[in-house]
Amino acid sequence: MGEEKVCSHHKNKRKRFLRRCCATVLVINFILLLTILIVWAVLQPKKPRFILQDATIFSLNVSAPNIISTTVQATVFSRNPNSRIGIYYDRMYIYATYNSQQITYFTTIPPVYQGHKDVNVWSPFIYGTNVPVAPYNGPSLSMDLNNGDVTMLIKLDGRVKWKVGTFTTGRYHLHVTCRANIPIGNTSKNNGIIIGAAVKYQIQQSCSVSV
Repeated sequence: MGEEKVCSHHKNKRKRFLRRCCATVLVINFILLLTILIVWAVLQPKKPRFILQDATIFSLNVSAPNIISTTVQATVFSRNPNSRIGIYYDRMYIYATYNSQQITYFTTIPPVYQGHKDVNVWSPFIYGTNVPVAPYNGPSLSMDLNNGDVTMLIKLDGRVKWKVGTFTTGRYHLHVTCRANIPIGNTSKNNGIIIGAAVKYQIQQSCSVSV
């Protein structure tokens, strides 16, 4: 009977110790989380701002009702509006869509850190050769090309991390959509500049950003 009481006493003591440890860990985690939330609320982080500055069209062809080939160089301006928060851009991809269908492959934008109020400008080539699309998109694009008015979306997808002092958050998904209204074939309508076999169109269009 004496041994059973001793064992029972040790078990109860161990349970109380484990409960205290768990309670301490929970309190510490709560304090850390509360501190991060307070700092985050004080700093008021803002989403990065993106502008599609121009698009240079090297080729935009319809070879069949369901086949499109595209080569575009897009210049994208990005600014960090935060004065106390830096932004790490990680795993960024850019591509183009037409009528809700992707018409180019993914082009990778190298990872970069954007400091407080800093600006980055990217001018990647976006291309797709003989990309299959819905049968109605080929004739639709041919009609837009004949009318000299093509609308496509330049999209950026990736992940970002926020940096506050020495603290860096986890990754957040970044989605950027830039609307490009291109008066293709009409250089006088929208400041089109002929560059060899290509035409550069000034756009200066703000992009929608979600994080």
